[in-house]
Amino acid sequence: MQFSVTTSTLDKPRVGIRAAGIAQKRKPAAGASALDAARDGEIAALLKAGEMDGEAGSRLLLPGGGTKGSALLIGLGAKKDFDARAARKAAQALAAALVERPATSAAIAVADFQPRGKDIAWVVHTLVAAISDAAYRFTPFKGKEKTTPVKLDKIQLCVERKDAEAAKQACTEAAAIATGVNRAKDLGNTPPNVCYPESLADTAREMAKQYKQLKATVLDEKDLEKLGAGAILAVGKGSERPPRLIAMEYSGGKKGDAPVVLVGKGITFDTGGISLKPGAEMDEMKYDMCGAASVFGVIEACCELGLPVNVVGVVTSAENMPDGRATRPGDIVTTLSGQTVEILNTDAEGRLVLADALTWVERYKPKAVIDIATLTGACIIALGHQGAAILGNNERLAKSLLAAGEETGDRGWQLPLWPEYQEQLKSNFADMANIGGRPAGTITAACFLSRYTEDYTWAHVDIAGVAWKSGKEKGATGRPVPMLMRYLLDQA
Repeated sequence: MQFSVTTSTLDKPRVGIRAAGIAQKRKPAAGASALDAARDGEIAALLKAGEMDGEAGSRLLLPGGGTKGSALLIGLGAKKDFDARAARKAAQALAAALVERPATSAAIAVADFQPRGKDIAWVVHTLVAAISDAAYRFTPFKGKEKTTPVKLDKIQLCVERKDAEAAKQACTEAAAIATGVNRAKDLGNTPPNVCYPESLADTAREMAKQYKQLKATVLDEKDLEKLGAGAILAVGKGSERPPRLIAMEYSGGKKGDAPVVLVGKGITFDTGGISLKPGAEMDEMKYDMCGAASVFGVIEACCELGLPVNVVGVVTSAENMPDGRATRPGDIVTTLSGQTVEILNTDAEGRLVLADALTWVERYKPKAVIDIATLTGACIIALGHQGAAILGNNERLAKSLLAAGEETGDRGWQLPLWPEYQEQLKSNFADMANIGGRPAGTITAACFLSRYTEDYTWAHVDIAGVAWKSGKEKGATGRPVPMLMRYLLDQA
């Protein structure tokens, strides 16, 4: 899908459909007014007749032939209530209406969707994200019953001349982020018989061939044994698909500048191991690698954009399966850091693979390390499916991620990491246990990770509640690629 910026008024582009906004009480926004003039007062007449009031999320389609094109009017709600949240809802309503139409091209009056307190760049980002999300389809495994394809492929964003440069820059950024989000969705949605540790390694190698500023390194099970990465190996022991540690080094900044390191949990399928999960909805455990998927997505977005920062994406990947070789509850493993862990529950495997990766990344002397993981069901109990949990050892980093989440609508909420929670991880037989009991499960999981991150600035993003949707709309969301990219853009 191609997005471009034009300074033409909405009535000028030769497109199949033109979109504008109508505020409540039948008040056309600027783009709608220009469109009305081009259509000889047709819109004003329909509004006067009560065909549309402008209620938030409402829409009205006016057909048109030839170069005239159709007009799509989107209700914005009351002007006084049109804030960022309302603007996102309007953008989503617009996107849904556009992708279901047969038109292959569209033009949008961007300023019509601009809420108070936000600049034109924010609106461009919001519109591009909403349209890309609505247009996404995952069909590689569909046969005869393929999903009806989205025909829309060219979108012109109409802005005033004074806003053109900012809009163009935002459009470039937003399109790159959308590419990254789609990469994360594709990896998350791929079935686990096709997506496994070695296939993720192949994806990294392919990306390194595609982008000259990217270098990929893959450590296989022999490398991990030589290294002493006992925690990763312990998780992967029960599977015929051996684990991998994958590093993607994106060199966009100055040589020698400390990189931001992203570490993604890549459990390509999680049965729970010997501590077997219930069978219901276990198919969704293919999404236990969505942290890794988001790292791939961010790295691809950085490459597409040519972002002037150094970023390292590390994916620690295994398949958690039960067989005669699988790690048992009661086993004690030695991590790459030398610390020992008593395995009380083999379904708390994500923190184990992350522990070794978080030790391994010290070699990069990072500016900051952010790990991303579908780590705890407790996160869903705490925050539902609205926001990710953010914890860490540096308040400035945590606040930066929270601000990036608010800006993009890919929100997070900070939880405490008080020393008292560490008491729950005590073991009679090892340096620590891998679980801390039911209370504060998200926090104690982060406490476990914190023991491997004492030598650098670190944040943990638990995306268990936001990485995918269940039910009728089942599928990966691509979160938190928008949050992480906003953070990196702010660093740049």
